[in-house]
Amino acid sequence: MDIFDILGPIMVGPSSSHTAGAVRIGKMARALLGSPPKTAEIGLHGSFAETGPGHGTDRALVAGLLGMKPDDLRIPLSFDLAKQAGLAFSFRNVELKEAHPNTALLTVSDGAGQTLELQAASTGGGRIRVDKLNGIDVNFTGAFNTLIIRSTDVPGKLAEVTRELEQGGVNIANMNLCRAKRGGSVLMVIETDQQVPPVVRTLIEELQDVIHVTYYEREDA
Repeated sequence: MDIFDILGPIMVGPSSSHTAGAVRIGKMARALLGSPPKTAEIGLHGSFAETGPGHGTDRALVAGLLGMKPDDLRIPLSFDLAKQAGLAFSFRNVELKEAHPNTALLTVSDGAGQTLELQAASTGGGRIRVDKLNGIDVNFTGAFNTLIIRSTDVPGKLAEVTRELEQGGVNIANMNLCRAKRGGSVLMVIETDQQVPPVVRTLIEELQDVIHVTYYEREDA
């Protein structure tokens, strides 16, 4: 246990799991979409659905979608600020199989028609865990800089990606491969100790059979 576990995050209350974690879930969805969202359909599961509105979970999720951090004093005003920013949002209760009690399912779209579906849980102390991305099981927390690479499921692609990272001086902290079926597309989730320079991300994007690259930079990077 570290000091973060004892004191919790610096945040606008009342709850680290229902408020601070919810802000980070929204902010993660915005980051992975790659641009400010224009629409957001938000499903609340478990205790998020039962007690979330009383804890400000709904306002916290919208605040994260607007790019706020957990200590932003504007979080209680997020609904009004979303309308000013042109973000249309809606909420519903959902039942998700084997999901953490503090789970949100967000479907967000930007003005260019790009859409992202993210399922993430607030695991306590303001921490989060991303469990699904566009319907594919994943497992990452945002505690590291994170590359998410979608590619065709072909031999040798992972080696090409890791070679570009090595040549760019980027050390891999954690890595996992996720796919819905063999021979389809695959998600590489690569957490790194260092920030991934734009030139390295471009080189990875230009690799044959790479479909899309998304990058999440941790808050304190």
